[in-house]
Amino acid sequence: MLLHILARGRIARSPEGEMLDRYLKRISWPVKHTELPDRGGTLPALATPARRVLLDERGRQLSSEEFAAMLGRWRDDGVREVRFEIGAADGHGDEGRAGADLLIAFGAMTWPHLMARAMLAEQLWRATAILSGHPYHRAN
Repeated sequence: MLLHILARGRIARSPEGEMLDRYLKRISWPVKHTELPDRGGTLPALATPARRVLLDERGRQLSSEEFAAMLGRWRDDGVREVRFEIGAADGHGDEGRAGADLLIAFGAMTWPHLMARAMLAEQLWRATAILSGHPYHRAN
């Protein structure tokens, strides 16, 4: 199953970009990171079956274990791609949110978009580590 991060704006050379790259390289599943212009631009066509997950302040707050279990279910159900979309500064519109399979939030605080990418990559690494039995995640 392809884990695909789509984000508005460029991360370029930055500490957040280095962190993003570090975690993406650790993920053993197929993973892709696509940058889109701040406004406009078209999203690549979704593979079928696929899921759209939007990072949104109105989204659900999942534990790492819940997130891993969700990815594991989708993988086992034959989902070919999970697209994680990070919007521009104004977030996602109502239409975008309505068309998503899931909205998730990294807590009640607002996070910079560049940090959100790195945090998502870390959570994807953590989820795949949980699913493979790797000791990276230390459950309570």
